[in-house]
Amino acid sequence: MSLGNEGFFIYMTNNEKTIISITGASHLLVHSLMLTLPSLIPLIQDEFNVGIDTLGFVVSISALFFGLGAIPAGWIDRYVGKKRLLMIYQLGSAVSALMVVFSPNFFSLVLGLSFMGLFCSIYHPTGLTLISQRVSNVSKGMAIHGMFGSMGSALGPLSAVLIAALFSWRYSYLFLGLLNIILFVITFFSISSSSEIKNKINNNLKVKTNVPALIYYFITNSFLGMAYYGFTTFMPIHLSTNTNEFLPVISENLKAGLFPTLVFFAGMIGALIGGKIGNRFDKKLSFMTIIIINIPIFFLVGESANFSLILFSIMLGIVYFSNQPIGNTLVSEFTDNTNRGFIYGLGFFISFGIGSFAAGLSGIVAVNFGVSAVFPFMGLLLLPGVAFAWMMYRASFK
Repeated sequence: MSLGNEGFFIYMTNNEKTIISITGASHLLVHSLMLTLPSLIPLIQDEFNVGIDTLGFVVSISALFFGLGAIPAGWIDRYVGKKRLLMIYQLGSAVSALMVVFSPNFFSLVLGLSFMGLFCSIYHPTGLTLISQRVSNVSKGMAIHGMFGSMGSALGPLSAVLIAALFSWRYSYLFLGLLNIILFVITFFSISSSSEIKNKINNNLKVKTNVPALIYYFITNSFLGMAYYGFTTFMPIHLSTNTNEFLPVISENLKAGLFPTLVFFAGMIGALIGGKIGNRFDKKLSFMTIIIINIPIFFLVGESANFSLILFSIMLGIVYFSNQPIGNTLVSEFTDNTNRGFIYGLGFFISFGIGSFAAGLSGIVAVNFGVSAVFPFMGLLLLPGVAFAWMMYRASFK
């Protein structure tokens, strides 16, 4: 698969290939860790005897820390260095995963997941700033980066349910923790500290930060974040319980990992398409158009079942995740180089921190109206996002 006629790493320098590979692997593991819990909800629900609404709020707590830590991470990267921050994320998330593995009660489980969200929050402002500053073709770099994130979102739930079926759900977190320790060692030897100062490809010091456009972008992204947490938290349950007539030989627990994996693999395709769209068309109008297309698909996912549910869910994966490389590139275009890490951190706090409340809110919707009602609800949340995306487009010309 290629991005245009250039392929993945063709025409990249060795330093760019290293940056893309390390950030890509880190992005994969971040999303694997954060999306393992939703696929294990039935098993954790049984072990700790808690309701689905309670676990929805647990996802919200972890996601809140995932957003909260992004602001200081984006600010201190200029003092600590991006390599050190990457390694702090990798080691910290590995230790947090071990806390989950050995959690003796529900409180310690929530504590481990909270620390996991906090350490994982370091990644996005650090990784995205590295790409925007060290990779010449930012749209292409963001597309590859988004593809790795979608791969993690796909493989995380699938590996979780397979490992849980063979051993225990706790071993799912052990596996991901060990992978982060390996990545910690690779990062230590692969990225030289001197490269943080040299090789400034995209030095936009002369670009003035467009504050109004950024504000409208952040507000828009908060609605996208709410939709993200709503559908990723309850998609495993929705796909496993509403596909009884499609492949009935597969158990619901396995479907909870397998079918969402298909959706997130579709997200990989979406990220590549988004990178291509970002290079070819106006990014701001493309960003708004993709949000509009998402809305009816959310309704279709909520109202369908069996094969049509799988089909519309795959469509949602392609369309929703196609906006990620476009949005991340827009931030780099709206922001001067010196403040970019902080701005990425602020953006992810707004998207994931504020958006995290949607998981708990969706749990209330699921208990009172059924899990399928969560998806039209997420679609409605995107309507104000369209209005603010239009305001962002207008503000970008000022």
